[in-house]
Amino acid sequence: MNTEIKSHITKEQAIALENKYGAHNYHPLPVVLTRGKGVYLWDVDGKKYYDFLSAYSAVNQGHGHPKIVNALKEQAERLALTSRAFYNDKLGEYEKFATEYFGYDKLLPMNTGAEAVETAIKLARKWAYEEKGIPENQANIIVAEGNFHGRTTTIISFSNDPEARDNFGPYTPGFTKIPYNDLQALEEAVKANPNTIGFLVEPIQGEAGVMVPDEGYLKGAKEICEKYGCLFIADEVQTGIARTGKLLAVQHENVRPDILILGKALSGGVYPVSAVLADDEIMLAIKPGQHGSTFGGNPIAANVAIAALTVVKEEKLAENAEKMGKIFREEMQKVVDSSKFVKKVRGKGLLNAVIIDDTEDSDTAWNICLKLAENGLLAKPTHGNIIRFAPPLVINEEQMNEALDIIKKSIAEYEQENL
Repeated sequence: MNTEIKSHITKEQAIALENKYGAHNYHPLPVVLTRGKGVYLWDVDGKKYYDFLSAYSAVNQGHGHPKIVNALKEQAERLALTSRAFYNDKLGEYEKFATEYFGYDKLLPMNTGAEAVETAIKLARKWAYEEKGIPENQANIIVAEGNFHGRTTTIISFSNDPEARDNFGPYTPGFTKIPYNDLQALEEAVKANPNTIGFLVEPIQGEAGVMVPDEGYLKGAKEICEKYGCLFIADEVQTGIARTGKLLAVQHENVRPDILILGKALSGGVYPVSAVLADDEIMLAIKPGQHGSTFGGNPIAANVAIAALTVVKEEKLAENAEKMGKIFREEMQKVVDSSKFVKKVRGKGLLNAVIIDDTEDSDTAWNICLKLAENGLLAKPTHGNIIRFAPPLVINEEQMNEALDIIKKSIAEYEQENL
């Protein structure tokens, strides 16, 4: 055991404190973490793990990246927050950097992914009423079933996940749900409602179980939006910032969203930073006083995001995600081929899922994740029979092979104990 990183608190004490004093809105794996570096995490007993969740793809650049941490520390010591009542000397620099980086005219800074999605919805509606002439309060946005865009009241209104939605009503109107990965359903829905202003979609549905659409789906959806004069709104909070082997997941099909939503790894996981990007025609629909955030665009966030995005390009993380993802899927396919228990592996880049041959209401995936943790790797189920595997994008081939050995060993042990 490395006593240098052993915590002052025991695992049992930490869990008991959260259970007693915290709201019970999460069900974490029974692992209490105290430190992270690169692709590794350590618990309060000094046990080392591979991180194969990356804080839901927020830690793409790895834990404790020195460039990002230093950007945080340096700016925090100088100036942390001014609100948007005044200018600060970092925000404009960040906005210029990020708009050139992603190829848009304007950026609207927020803090969390859900805030950014809400901002995109408001922006699309404002544009539609004032530029497109949609009748007041009639704007309709199409969304995909199985979506996960956040937890606010408006967002859960168009979720079909009962855990996220039930008993939180009344729900916000203005949304039409259609099947994911179904271009015909999209075109029919757009035609059915002349007040449709946009299509909000995750390029890959992460929370739904890493649902990768058919090739051509995103391109076809953008073409339908262009045909009927509505906006293609891409939620890349989880899939963006190199996670899927491209800077943005839509770039696998050369699609440029009208509105782009980013978060999570925009800060490398050290600070809440999110953003909405669009061109002037859309973004300038929102005028002073019509939308904002006290913390959105604060100097720390701006400095951290510049550093986080710089690391992605300097360290070629998209290219590494593409290469390591192929190794992961090739090796896990061997498990699928030889196992009666594991039926499928799917994903893009380093956003992958393994599907177990069991029902969605089972606890199988949870129990396998407990076995993985026991063997030194942390992952989390998305449903009762799906495990998402998404390590930091800085993982190298040696580490990937070692992690794959742990996954294979854990699945084999679980099979032996339960078949």
